[in-house]
Amino acid sequence: MVKIDRITLDPAVMGGKPCVRGLRVTVSTVLGLLASGHTKPEILTAYPYLESEDIDQCLAYAAWRLQEREISLATV
Repeated sequence: MVKIDRITLDPAVMGGKPCVRGLRVTVSTVLGLLASGHTKPEILTAYPYLESEDIDQCLAYAAWRLQEREISLATV
């Protein structure tokens, strides 16, 4: 698994939403840009304080949050 150390959660920053390195850029903003077809270089140009690894970790964080979970069904 990829180490996710650039994604922060702080109630005082963006209402506690997952952000990149404590900046006021949320994971959802980065994912939304990627989903809209923006490339990594375009995002890095628009947000010069972000780094390539920040974008990679946004994707890794999203994948981690959406992992499938196996839940045992109780027998009836």
